[in-house]
Amino acid sequence: MAYQNEKGLKRVIKAFGYSMQGFKACYQLEEAFRQEVILLIPLVPLGLWLGETPIERAMLVGSLMLVPIVELLNSAIEANVDRVGLERHELSGRAKDIASAAVFSSIAFALVIWALILVPRWL
Repeated sequence: MAYQNEKGLKRVIKAFGYSMQGFKACYQLEEAFRQEVILLIPLVPLGLWLGETPIERAMLVGSLMLVPIVELLNSAIEANVDRVGLERHELSGRAKDIASAAVFSSIAFALVIWALILVPRWL
């Protein structure tokens, strides 16, 4: 089990380091993750500016933050499936397709949130 000999702050520091390694690997190896991070740079401040209440700002920014989180999980699933074997297998393909559908769903969720909050202001 991970961190079994580590306790307290030392465990937290090591866990943080492993998380940063994960971010770095995903950013370097996954084009989709890079694109999503680059899109966050202008969209997060825009969401903070366009939201009229703290709840609206949280929904606009939170829905955006969900996309790269799901992409991280998708990338982890794909890496694990590829580690097992690169030959075509129905279950491997299904796992990758389902993880991809989760990313698509998170993007659709963000678009719906932005539309529900912003479109009524312009109608």
